[in-house]
Amino acid sequence: MRGKSLFIALPLIKVGGIHSFSSSSSSTAFRPFLAKGITAGIKTRNLLSDKRKFVTASRGVLYNGLRASTDSTVRDSLVPGRPTWQQTMLRISDPKKSIPFYTDIMGMTLIDTLDFPQWNFKLFFLTTLPEGEEYTLTPGTQEAHDYMWSIEGTALELTFNYGTDDESFKGYHAGNQERDGFGHVAFNTDDVYAACERLEAAGVTFKKKPDEGRMKGLAFAYDPDGYWVEIVKRSEPNQIKNYFNFSQTMLRIKDPSKSIPFYEALGMKLIRGKNYGDFSNYFLASASNVDESVDYSALSDDEAKSKLSTMFGPVLELTHNHGTEKDEGFKHYNGNEEGRQGFGHIGFLVDDVYAACDSIREMGYGFKKEPDGGSMKGLAFAYDPDGYAVEIIKRGGIDFGDKKVE
Repeated sequence: MRGKSLFIALPLIKVGGIHSFSSSSSSTAFRPFLAKGITAGIKTRNLLSDKRKFVTASRGVLYNGLRASTDSTVRDSLVPGRPTWQQTMLRISDPKKSIPFYTDIMGMTLIDTLDFPQWNFKLFFLTTLPEGEEYTLTPGTQEAHDYMWSIEGTALELTFNYGTDDESFKGYHAGNQERDGFGHVAFNTDDVYAACERLEAAGVTFKKKPDEGRMKGLAFAYDPDGYWVEIVKRSEPNQIKNYFNFSQTMLRIKDPSKSIPFYEALGMKLIRGKNYGDFSNYFLASASNVDESVDYSALSDDEAKSKLSTMFGPVLELTHNHGTEKDEGFKHYNGNEEGRQGFGHIGFLVDDVYAACDSIREMGYGFKKEPDGGSMKGLAFAYDPDGYAVEIIKRGGIDFGDKKVE
């Protein structure tokens, strides 16, 4: 949560995973998810040949022999209160443009709003609901709040600071410039080519169309604020009825041996890791998105990729550009620096914010806002190893002081 009064952030980025595609200026569901911890430690150079030791050579990403010790270590260090990934926050300049883009075009549902006229900002929460599921609550009411702060999955939070819809506003920083950390959000679909034709017919423009660049069959569209929206093909068609489903948030990280254990301690599970030579991608999911009967570390890369594409809820994609972990002075922009604001934070629900923050504090990365800091008590903003803001919110919500819809 938070608008301009507490937090305004924006990411920085190098396009890990698609470094060399060409730029083109040419010219849509919700059930939240999460899980317990695993893995840690990462090697990007010495690839493994035995998938039971962690991954096959084709996946090759993690330290050999750490699975057993890591499982128990992560279990012992899990943040208490059943943390679940609940939101990704982006700042938007005009809700009259952004809300229709994500609802009418990308198929999301507006499930709640929080309006803070005393602080001049308003929050919009959207998610992908299963096709055919009707949402009957009125956003902004206490009933919608109760639903929103109890979900088991992940919503897209769009923050509107009053006045940015004026033509004089210069816009937010959408990321993907030198050292930007935030990369994109993504949606899965059965047919990327057909989906892009549909998007283009709706007036959407593209950074990359499916046949542009060296990576064929995936695309990057622009949302109204210029954020990149990746369009990804599901490996198995007709498994998810929705035309689009919200499928990922991508952040760049400096050192996966620090970032992965951090998010595992927040209840996430590593589903897939892939080494592309000069960068690696790691995909983590929350429990509601995970099949606990599956040993993901024993899957081949193709099997792990297939599991990812059939997940209804989003995953957190962490992109590591090799060598950054060796540069003491290297740091990604986290999206909240003055002049680079756009992406704000990700957020987790917990049963007890104070107990969770006591555990997070021991990790040593610090806090932007302690639970009793500032004007809004009972919620916190921790830092992850890269300095990204991670909101910690009480499951069930608190009295946020918003102007409710009656």
